[in-house]
Amino acid sequence: MNLASASRALVSEDFIEDLRAIVGDRLSTGASVCEQHGQDLTYHPAAPPDVVVFATSTEEVSRIVKLCAAANVPVIPYGAGTSLEGHLAALRGGVSIDLSQMNEVVSVNADDMDVIVQAGVTRKQLNQHLHNTGLFFPVDPGADATLGGMVATRASGTNAVRYGTMRENVLALTVVMADGRIVHTGSRARKSSTGYDLTHLMVGSEGTLGVVTEVTLKLHGIAEAISAAVVPFETLEGAVNSVIQTIQCGVPIARIELLDEVQVMASNLYSKTDNPEQPTLFLEFNGSEASVREQTELVRDICDENGGGEFRWSIRHEEREKLWEARHNAAYANMALRPGCKIMVTDACVPISKLATCLLETRRDIDESGMLAPIVGHVGDGNFHLTILLDPEDDNAITRAHALNDRMIRRVLEMGGTCSGEHGVGVGKMEYMEDEHGEGVAVMRQIKQALDPQNIMNPGKILPAR
Repeated sequence: MNLASASRALVSEDFIEDLRAIVGDRLSTGASVCEQHGQDLTYHPAAPPDVVVFATSTEEVSRIVKLCAAANVPVIPYGAGTSLEGHLAALRGGVSIDLSQMNEVVSVNADDMDVIVQAGVTRKQLNQHLHNTGLFFPVDPGADATLGGMVATRASGTNAVRYGTMRENVLALTVVMADGRIVHTGSRARKSSTGYDLTHLMVGSEGTLGVVTEVTLKLHGIAEAISAAVVPFETLEGAVNSVIQTIQCGVPIARIELLDEVQVMASNLYSKTDNPEQPTLFLEFNGSEASVREQTELVRDICDENGGGEFRWSIRHEEREKLWEARHNAAYANMALRPGCKIMVTDACVPISKLATCLLETRRDIDESGMLAPIVGHVGDGNFHLTILLDPEDDNAITRAHALNDRMIRRVLEMGGTCSGEHGVGVGKMEYMEDEHGEGVAVMRQIKQALDPQNIMNPGKILPAR
């Protein structure tokens, strides 16, 4: 799809001056700024907005959205620009609302283990702010994304197998709706049975229903002891079977990540590590010193039974960081394999009992296709990613990459899985929505029509055209 060719709304000079009256100099129509705000990290072509505004408060966002609603101008929320499925593309032009300057940690409620933040606070900023409290926020999608953006895409990551995704960690939201109304959803209470669950309607809505400006999040205690381990395997099947058996044994593992041999090769080159170029698990255990030792020994035995090699582990912070370095830098390592190439980063999630079959069939399909596509996954919850490297100017390569991705998603859906475990839909996964959700898509359209009848909130995302 050529995103930049979609029909665009007309943004007049008078409209821009009205915006300037709201935000002053925090506004840009410059080509480079607009291009940046219409481009994600992948091969999707940029579709820049007509104007970018840098908001500093919920009230300011409300005034901007009211102005856009009156002029029928699209609104695209922007956080850190780390999305992967074309979420930021201004398909009809309009206004990109950059929330990065809304970066205040409003309040930390340590006794209740929750925090209120503005949408532009990043996950690393939040955890740095919490470093003396004994608490942390666990959702880690890899990139230093904004928490508002993580809400919008229902982000997940390496800790989800233990601590859950954004869905499980968001308590309440402040949202500016499509008509500019400011709505507060949820509360700091840990449960409620009052009314529709508007909070979780907004989590994962990708800016298509409203602009998230403030987030109330659960926090978690930092464990007494943390152990990290890395173990290579003779076969991909052995590595995946170790994952399945670990989960089935009820080990409360904090992270369990898989890199296939291609990803390990890329990571060794980039991070200057020397891991054997074999399918490899990266693991982390949290708890008391005794429980961490028990978990580590149990998982070591499971890995040994499935063809695991040297089980390297450490409780020292510096050594743990070194063990995890290759995993943390995986995306950059892949991009460095072929300088100048773009990446098609796709993800899927299957029931864990289907994980071995799905991964083995996908790896075989990649090899037969001739594409370069390392596999990495948060396999403790059945989620894995392909990073398909391609030349954005090579139409044949893009066609082959789409075909490979399509076969993988069809495989995943047949196994009772989902076309995206954490990256979201954007424009990249729209074509699979009806295959996955059936009549549920019609219900989603009704919700969208009710809350955004003008279709100005990030139009052209999530829901396929009729």
